[in-house]
Amino acid sequence: MKVIAFFLGQMSDPGDLIGLMYQDQKTGHSEFLPPYWWPTDNKPIVLFLDELNRARPEILQSVQDLTLNKTLAGKKLPKRSIVISAVNEGEEYQLTDLDPALVSRFNLYEFAPTVEDWLLWANDKGIDERVIAFIQKHHQFLDPEDIEEGLNTGLNKTPDRRAWEKVSNLIKPLKEINDLHIKIIAGIVGIKAAMNFKKSLETTFKVSPGQLLLSFDKYKDKLKSFKLQDFIFLNEQMMYWLNGDNYKAAQKKAILTNFHKYLVHLKKVKKTEAIAHIASMIENAKFEKVASLLLVESMEIMKELTEYISNIQL
Repeated sequence: MKVIAFFLGQMSDPGDLIGLMYQDQKTGHSEFLPPYWWPTDNKPIVLFLDELNRARPEILQSVQDLTLNKTLAGKKLPKRSIVISAVNEGEEYQLTDLDPALVSRFNLYEFAPTVEDWLLWANDKGIDERVIAFIQKHHQFLDPEDIEEGLNTGLNKTPDRRAWEKVSNLIKPLKEINDLHIKIIAGIVGIKAAMNFKKSLETTFKVSPGQLLLSFDKYKDKLKSFKLQDFIFLNEQMMYWLNGDNYKAAQKKAILTNFHKYLVHLKKVKKTEAIAHIASMIENAKFEKVASLLLVESMEIMKELTEYISNIQL
């Protein structure tokens, strides 16, 4: 079904939602012209009303009948149409109290994306690897921090998911990040997060998941100094990278070959815990696409992991 989205918090006139009034020349009565988004083909739609609890009272009044009867200014939505809304929650937002009668018209579900969900999204959307690596290691900087009571002036800058996307857009063209860039980043995510991000850049691994998966032999020497926790971190990076489709179809064969080489390397350096970590991630439903790639399309990888699991059971 076609999805039509409205950002109610940005809407200043009910006419944007319900259409404008005019006089019917035949009856002399006032009626509403159908708004621009109204389905003229009588096919059902999904009407998504975002920022419901940031809407002006006159906008909310127009929404009442729409949510209960799927009727707007006397006109009924096509059968099987669906009305969905989203609200913001939290003391940091300027919100409008919703009428209990309006709330009762909805089924309520809370969506709280985890850090893992964000990392999967970030890899899929091509967020800069340095940002992804930082959040992967420092989960606490993904969402806004609690501000001490009495200090919140409304201008306190704290990190959030939207802000890290801005940081990614800023640094993606940059090979090196200098102090001026860090100052700009501080204005996006706050001083504390920016300084920790700077520190992470100084200690970030000198090998990326893409480098290993596309050219393992070239970069394998960089793994010599890795400890177990480093391999665990790298495992997660590779899984997120693979899940985000950061490669071309022509590179798939090389990726499977190099992933197998990586498993052999872990076995050689006796980092079996890291192999166990890979096996557990592959079982995670969120990495179903990666599991299909590694296990279905590579008998060598399947054999290595199956052999490892069999040895544990013995």
